[in-house]
Amino acid sequence: MGAIDWSKSPKPSNATISFSFEWAMKNLSSGIHPTLPMKQTLKHQGDRLEEWDFSLSTVVSSSANAAVSDALGSIEFDPSNTVVATGGIARKIRIYSLNSLLPEDNIQLLTRGEQNDTAFLDHVNACSFYICTPAKLSSLRWRPGSGGRLLGSGDYDGVVMEYDLERKLPVFERDEHGGRRVWSVDYSHWDPFVGASGSDDGTMQMWDPRCGGEGGECVAKVQPAAARSSVCCVEFSPFGDSLIALGCADRMAYAYDVRKMVEPLHVLEGHTKTVTYVRFVDAQTMVSAGTDGCLKLWNMSDCGLIRTCKGHVNSRSFVGLSVWRHGGLLGCGSENNQVFVYDKRWDEPICARGLEPMARPGFDHAFVSSVCWRQVQEDHCTLLAGGSDGVLQVFVGTKIS
Repeated sequence: MGAIDWSKSPKPSNATISFSFEWAMKNLSSGIHPTLPMKQTLKHQGDRLEEWDFSLSTVVSSSANAAVSDALGSIEFDPSNTVVATGGIARKIRIYSLNSLLPEDNIQLLTRGEQNDTAFLDHVNACSFYICTPAKLSSLRWRPGSGGRLLGSGDYDGVVMEYDLERKLPVFERDEHGGRRVWSVDYSHWDPFVGASGSDDGTMQMWDPRCGGEGGECVAKVQPAAARSSVCCVEFSPFGDSLIALGCADRMAYAYDVRKMVEPLHVLEGHTKTVTYVRFVDAQTMVSAGTDGCLKLWNMSDCGLIRTCKGHVNSRSFVGLSVWRHGGLLGCGSENNQVFVYDKRWDEPICARGLEPMARPGFDHAFVSSVCWRQVQEDHCTLLAGGSDGVLQVFVGTKIS
């Protein structure tokens, strides 16, 4: 998702929104949180003491001659969790196999709890292939049920596109947001043909390519805030129900029943600045992230706030948010160029790790701009983090009981 500059905290009644057109962040706050050790003892759970050990496995960067603007705004694993797609300012969708990002020797060492040597790769060699796009990308999402073949995108020109990765060609295009930036796209899990997009025009639109003309028919459209505050994130519930959640620049998160979009089912109020991300943790819980530097967990049955998580730095940019549902871990970036991991049971981070700095001009204040967990049911996990400097880094965590 693209860099965003909220020069002032938007107000629900007359929000004034200012977006930067590049990812590089200026006038970054000098308040830097200390790095917590990546191997950190957690709290007691009965007689068990749990601990996570995270290691940096791989760093993927561009050559010294690469374009400066190569920020990674979106990272997504395919449904098989063996292929990774990235997109951002460089106007490229890059496709990687997990095997290229996680060398087999590193995997074996990490699963045995042994130290590994970090692998340093170049995007050109690590990438299986790439597709050039007509605009800067803010969001990517794989379409469920397509066997990892179809990938949707939202871009800075306000267009939603869908790419056939076997043919390496766009097969669907929708331009219904009046040229205003599309911040987020997602697909329904109960009907994978139905998609949704959230935009700077203040609307969330649901569409079905099987209906209407070439760009599909808009089957629902909502404007959550009367002031047309930007819809920064959309996500359908992946648990088989009919919910879709939105994060909005009016400081609110919303949940709608897609069968009745007249008014929101839930309005979640608690953030003091823009809500940049919403993610479903489980069938009863949702997490939201804001430029107030907070993650908030919500009980969806009664809209109750479960807890507020603090530790990362986020005052003006999209820094990424991802949930590893099997392990109950939340990952997010930070404007001090660190990756933070929270356990959904506690309000403080269990670990944080600074991204390896790359010696590239113009990135004195690089920050983490996207994160993504691999959704596997194991006692080790994989977290990918992308930076505003275009560097992709792979962390592997091992659970020690």
